[in-house]
Amino acid sequence: MRLSAFIRENSKDIIAEWENFARSLVPAAEGMSPLSLRNHISYILAFIADDIDTVQTDSEQTNKSRGKKPKGGMDSVAEIHAALRQAGGFNLDQMVSEYRALRASVTKLWGARSGEPTRQSAADLVRFNEAIDQETTESISYYSKKVDHSRDLFLGVLGHDLRNPIGAMRMSAELIAKIGSLTERQKMLVAQVVTSADRATEILDQLLDLTRARLGSGLHILREEMDMAFVSQQLLGEMRSLHPDRTFTLKISGDTKGHWDKPRIGQVFSNLLGNAVQYGFTDLPIDVTVIGDSKEVSLSVHNEGVPIPKNAIGGIFEAMVRGGTEGINSTNLGLGLYITKEIVSAHGGTIRVNSSEKNGTTFIALFPRGADAVIVAQDGIQPDRSLQKAVG
Repeated sequence: MRLSAFIRENSKDIIAEWENFARSLVPAAEGMSPLSLRNHISYILAFIADDIDTVQTDSEQTNKSRGKKPKGGMDSVAEIHAALRQAGGFNLDQMVSEYRALRASVTKLWGARSGEPTRQSAADLVRFNEAIDQETTESISYYSKKVDHSRDLFLGVLGHDLRNPIGAMRMSAELIAKIGSLTERQKMLVAQVVTSADRATEILDQLLDLTRARLGSGLHILREEMDMAFVSQQLLGEMRSLHPDRTFTLKISGDTKGHWDKPRIGQVFSNLLGNAVQYGFTDLPIDVTVIGDSKEVSLSVHNEGVPIPKNAIGGIFEAMVRGGTEGINSTNLGLGLYITKEIVSAHGGTIRVNSSEKNGTTFIALFPRGADAVIVAQDGIQPDRSLQKAVG
């Protein structure tokens, strides 16, 4: 008997084993009805049986094995199953284990009844495993996307809704400082409240930028004529005030004027300088270089310090990743470099990093010149137009 026919004729027993296994996946399965536990298993089995019977060329088989099988416009059965399992509280490992159990269940039942192996049965088993792998891959991909979307949506709502209470806290602290005479201790405490509120606002700005980028709307920029050298001088002035014990150098050459988003460029400077301060040796200077030519303006920030590990440098611009020594500034969310990359990309530019023990660490951002049309934020939330202070 062909494996496809066996699956169709014995679907009742296969589904019963699926349900029994799904019931063991606690706590998500506790209290679920048999229908919920079975989910889309009957449709998954139908897909697998049909896939085994479908004629397949060698190139189609190769593409499928590499995860490149063309996908239809509608969500597949595996994707629907993943969405329902995610909504039902199953974690990713539990969902994947269902496919492992299904593979074992079918091969065990078929092996007990199929007799001596034949070339056809071997071919059917290969096609069966291909179909299971395809369903597993589609389920994992869809589940991951749903989790990422839920997380980013949560971060966006959190960042947006916390602005008002933090703003009220900051305003109240500033009013207290103006109402009457305070002792030095009270002044210090009020100043600490204001500083903490500013830091919390910076973190919320990062979360909002993260969710804009991750939810598909991207970081929107408002181009205007500006001078990259002027912004670099402003930000270095801020950094010297914040870190009077550190040495900063600035070299400017060429034409540094163009059309960019000035506050966003300020964020790039601030993030790169903050990163250099955090991970650079305290007794060595941080060097900033701005060079303009006919096509673009380059910004580089160099520091001497412990180099970025080779196994980490490839993901240095990803969200929630820190580039330096483990344990430094553990309150840092690891969003600065990710947001920096998104800002540079929104300007049509590129950013890279070179890091070694011999040459130190250098971040180089390239900004093409341009006076493109103004881009308006689709979500209606305009970014803070003031230059950002250094963030960790």
